[in-house]
Amino acid sequence: MNPPLHPASTDRRSFLAGAGAALGAQLLPACASPVGTRRGLIDAHVHVWTPDTKAYPLAEGAAKKGMKPASFTPEELFAECKPQGVDRVVLIQMSFYKHDNRYMLDMMEKHRGVFSGVAIVDENQPDVCATMKTLARRGVRGFRIYTSRAQAEAWGEGMNKMWSCAADNGLAICLLADPDSLPIVHEMCASYPRTTVVIDHFARIGMKGAARQDDVDNLCRLADFSTTHVKTSAFYALGRKKAPYTDMAPLIRKLRDAYGAQRLMWASDCPFQVQDGHTYADSIGLIRDRLDFLTTADKEWMLRRTAAKVFFS
Repeated sequence: MNPPLHPASTDRRSFLAGAGAALGAQLLPACASPVGTRRGLIDAHVHVWTPDTKAYPLAEGAAKKGMKPASFTPEELFAECKPQGVDRVVLIQMSFYKHDNRYMLDMMEKHRGVFSGVAIVDENQPDVCATMKTLARRGVRGFRIYTSRAQAEAWGEGMNKMWSCAADNGLAICLLADPDSLPIVHEMCASYPRTTVVIDHFARIGMKGAARQDDVDNLCRLADFSTTHVKTSAFYALGRKKAPYTDMAPLIRKLRDAYGAQRLMWASDCPFQVQDGHTYADSIGLIRDRLDFLTTADKEWMLRRTAAKVFFS
């Protein structure tokens, strides 16, 4: 089973976004940020691409008109993240390129020490583990899997090999998961308890309407596995979808209580976070400045140490 192509950015917003207002409307006051969370931070989820489709051709089924914005290079990213004290970034392979990870790898090579990478591979290729290990030698630390319930139900031997290979080689399985897939993800975590797992974007809870308590419970239940992590990210697309995003506070607090901050990591999901009036500063500011239930240590983990442990160790 091959993962589907990533939607074009305009579709992506509707794909990610939902009413989500049931997460809570409470607005929490801003609190002063400790100096330690003002520099050396890590953004755990960014996509980059180039308008040069001759050097880096798009995958079959992808079209240049679907690249919105038309360009988001590392230099364009640095203009957003460096003023906020973010100097390391986890690059997530963009679906425009599908299994051709060359642009991401080339940018990792060009900016050594700045980027880690999450690649996309075909789990049905004859020796997927060999491919994973080859990419790991080039700095890749995770592998992205698109995870609706239907996709998860179709997982076969290739996916089993990926989870086993990740466990044996200190790599992460990174799931762009729909909420309805979480029970199957739980079964996989039980089968492969040594595998590091990262759930993107709160498992997109609230994407298609009001957040369901069952979905929140299922996400929290994954905390039973000590190697499972969650990205608190894509604020522009969930809940009220409006800065300062403090309506996401109840869910973030629930996850902090379930997982501990040591297994949560902040991410922007750029370039989508910096479109349509949303800003990078507002995204990082939610964790850094606005949630008074997060301790200094919590922020240190969420803004730096968790991502460093999973993607830069």
